[in-house]
Amino acid sequence: MERKSLYIVRHAKAELPTFSKDDFQRDLIARGISRAEDIAKKLKVHLPAIDKKTLIISSTANRAMQTAKIFGDILGYPEERIVWEPKIYEAHHLFLMKRLNDIPASYGRVLLFGHNPGISDLVSYATDHFVNLKTSHVACLELEEEIDYSLLSANTASLKKIITENS
Repeated sequence: MERKSLYIVRHAKAELPTFSKDDFQRDLIARGISRAEDIAKKLKVHLPAIDKKTLIISSTANRAMQTAKIFGDILGYPEERIVWEPKIYEAHHLFLMKRLNDIPASYGRVLLFGHNPGISDLVSYATDHFVNLKTSHVACLELEEEIDYSLLSANTASLKKIITENS
């Protein structure tokens, strides 16, 4: 069985929170867009070809959706295939783990776009390495041999790389 890969992406840099705009509606700023484009290009080098075995799941908060669309465009992943998941917003890492456990074994690569602290806690929990993802950063995980997404749990993946603007 081919080892499964998981790419955990924190949304790009967004507008600062204000009382006049709901947190869920915050948009990316120019610097965030630029950094997301740069990091998506770096990720493309590490990914095998995007195909039917690839799945992108994203929070429906504006900043996460915009980040997922940028990555999808650069990676050649059709926007209409992105799975929009409202419950990822402010989700606890165990909820995110449960969501990943529902992914069919037919997928070989999953990209999950979300928010801290949930996604960083997810990476830390799955790999037993403390991780604090910054905006646009990508944690590249590989599931242990004979583990598919349904069996993903504590310490069942290895952290292969964190892709940043400086890596």
